[in-house]
Amino acid sequence: MRILIFLTLSILGQFLFSQGSNRLPSPIRFRNVARAAGVNFVLENHPTSEKHLIETMPGGVAAFDYNGDGLIDIYFTNGAAIPSLEKESPKYFNRLFRNEGGMKFTDVTQEAAVAGAGYSIGVAAADYDNDGDVDLFVAGVNRNTLYRNGGKGVFQDVTSGAGIESSVWSVAGGWFDFDNDGWLDLLVVNYVKWSLALDRYCGDAARKLRVYCHPRYFQALPNTLYRNRRDGTFEDVSLRAGILQHAGKGMSAAFADYDLDGFVDAFVTNDNLPNFLFHNRGNGAFEETGLLSGTALLEHGKPVSSMGVDFRDYDNDGLPDITITALAGETFPLFHNEGKGLFRDATYGSRLGALSARRSGWGTGLVDLNNDGWKDLFTANAHVNDKIELFESGQYKQANSVFANLGDGTFRDFSNSAGEGFEIACAHRGSAFADFNNDGRIDVVVTALGGPAEVWENISSEENKWLILKLEGIRSNRDGIGARIRLGNQSNDMTTSVGYASASHGGVHFGFGKAEKIENIEIKWPSGAVQVLRDVPGNQVLQVREPAP
Repeated sequence: MRILIFLTLSILGQFLFSQGSNRLPSPIRFRNVARAAGVNFVLENHPTSEKHLIETMPGGVAAFDYNGDGLIDIYFTNGAAIPSLEKESPKYFNRLFRNEGGMKFTDVTQEAAVAGAGYSIGVAAADYDNDGDVDLFVAGVNRNTLYRNGGKGVFQDVTSGAGIESSVWSVAGGWFDFDNDGWLDLLVVNYVKWSLALDRYCGDAARKLRVYCHPRYFQALPNTLYRNRRDGTFEDVSLRAGILQHAGKGMSAAFADYDLDGFVDAFVTNDNLPNFLFHNRGNGAFEETGLLSGTALLEHGKPVSSMGVDFRDYDNDGLPDITITALAGETFPLFHNEGKGLFRDATYGSRLGALSARRSGWGTGLVDLNNDGWKDLFTANAHVNDKIELFESGQYKQANSVFANLGDGTFRDFSNSAGEGFEIACAHRGSAFADFNNDGRIDVVVTALGGPAEVWENISSEENKWLILKLEGIRSNRDGIGARIRLGNQSNDMTTSVGYASASHGGVHFGFGKAEKIENIEIKWPSGAVQVLRDVPGNQVLQVREPAP
């Protein structure tokens, strides 16, 4: 009898643990409006029988306002023909869709001059020259491109004159002001040494099953740090900044001041190698603290296929945490910031371990999707190996995921109730987050290899209040990137580097439930200036200008 009672309580306890907190979050619901919105982009990766590794990697997407009309536009990166690695047909063009309002978009790629060249992978968006217009960096296979926004709806390729190199395979880039001089610098995330001549056969030759090779067969590369010279050109400072000494297989980057010392740090995900956490020492140099901080590896001590990343405070304790996507069986790692430069593996304690174990993820974002004051987790899912079903029980094409934040440090899977069509499986890759229709609810755009892009309009309940802050730096960089905002018990950072090889440049979003106004908002600008706003009404996009000296 005692054994029976014990087993019953054990099963009940496991059930309650799997269900998470008793708190029931507000519903999170989406609908895919891509077709009705006119976003008819298809991601062309040019798959071949030779299974070149680059074919499985494209898909970066940027959400940003390119023409300053207050509406967030969408830019997609795209592949190219193989073996030429050239955009031989318009189907390979990178694409820019202008937001016309009312969830309608127009393809303005050619008039904006951003069709691109080469096999593009990732994109980073920010105003690097402080002229008030958002510029683009596009990462690709042995060819990177820097586009300067001329402010009249047209971009100019300034790569060569700016001093940006394109000699290796870059997957992503990220803008941040590492020296706090008011000008954005660029971290380029490099993957592996690759060429068409590297034609190793991977898979099961006897069954004539060829697959994409594991990254262990390719040479690791260091990342590249470019310092903004403030005159439209950049200087490669990778060596003296302590970046060049660390070779990895970089996938994405995210930025936050994790130890609150006033200097923004950089986290880089590595594919099947320990992740890098570059601690900014404030003197123009970094020290790599991944292992020392507890973010290089999960607590089992083995590297995983780290893909996308976001660097934000998920539990409202005032410290930015790190969430990562990886492949099935590896879970989606979550590192909780414990303070004093240390992180704790919270993957299973948050229940994300069990919830994500069978999923493979790429794009990701910690975003308050239901405006209840707690950041939820969205992941764009698919495996890297399109033949995975022939070797193991995993799935190649997968549906996206929504994990609702319960407010007690745990998450609950809301994917099954996220809306009609949300369960459709695709080879998802990049994702970007922004309020495309200015209703205060964050929408999501997602790419998929060989398939149409998805634009998930957020149709969650309107009962919860929200606020979006759009910053304008005076002493800091124009975008205010690196600013830290405290709103009630919440904290968030101004950054555009979110997810896998993607960018989200739509301001800093907060949800705050039923409250009518915010009594106190504190903004700490990268310059060190502290600005306090009081009694701020909700449900608005608030333009905030850094106070003059």
